[in-house]
Amino acid sequence: MNQSSTNHLLTEERNPASMRIDLETTEGMLRIINQEDQKVAAAVAAEISQIARAVDLVTESFKNGGRLFYVGAGTSGRLGILDASECPPTFNVPHNMVQGVMAGGLKAAVRPVEASEDSERAGSSALKKRKLTAQDIVAGIAASGRTPYTLGAMKYARSIGAKVLSVTCNPNSKMAALADVSIAPVPGPEVVTGSTRMKSGTAQKLVLNMITTASMIKLGYVYSNLMIHVQMKNEKLQERGRRIIMSATGTDYSIANRALKQAQGDIKTAIVMLKRKITRKEAQRRLKQAELNLRAALAE
Repeated sequence: MNQSSTNHLLTEERNPASMRIDLETTEGMLRIINQEDQKVAAAVAAEISQIARAVDLVTESFKNGGRLFYVGAGTSGRLGILDASECPPTFNVPHNMVQGVMAGGLKAAVRPVEASEDSERAGSSALKKRKLTAQDIVAGIAASGRTPYTLGAMKYARSIGAKVLSVTCNPNSKMAALADVSIAPVPGPEVVTGSTRMKSGTAQKLVLNMITTASMIKLGYVYSNLMIHVQMKNEKLQERGRRIIMSATGTDYSIANRALKQAQGDIKTAIVMLKRKITRKEAQRRLKQAELNLRAALAE
């Protein structure tokens, strides 16, 4: 990549605040990094309205059986894989509901395969292999907003009628021009010039967390601020399940534990049983009628 192709990218500019960082004490270096990091949350806050539009599209897709694909290269690809991989254990959703697609494949998550990002065809091929449909959503992630691999995936998604999102850290990018919803927090130049694993990566991570978390809340997988859809596959998570029931119903540990057993390990059913003082079968009937929405099942 030559100088003329990068000098207009804000993420590639030099940061005046860190020009002498190599001469600082250890604490001085860390203070500069920390001060720059504090700009990230404000940059993301400026994009709340766009993130909300993205959440509504993703939620609607999920309701219609669609999937969310994060597509990226390098740091951006790794962030997509990370967020996707955290959805099943947090919300007990299928592993294919949110997927991370990375240039170079999963091996690139731990070993650099940076040249793989230069092919648009590779990006489109990756989604074809996953049998992308018009009900799915593709979120392209790239600090620069112009990674060929990601652009190829976004173009293919548009060609078959799927909705497309972009998450970038440079305004008015090529990816933004392709997207139905463009999210572009601009945290400014990096402390180490061009190292977008820093502020840009943090901004992208915050945005991805918001998209999936808010979507799962809208689907009814969270009650108040409790993870009522948590996957209880080990003792730590089983304990969390009991504590969730205790918090939601105001009962003690033994009652929550007994209700969870009676509900055959389903937190929602246990909460409805306790709060409405009904049987498991009646609680399950209410939940089914409410399409598994706990507040609706409780008539709150």
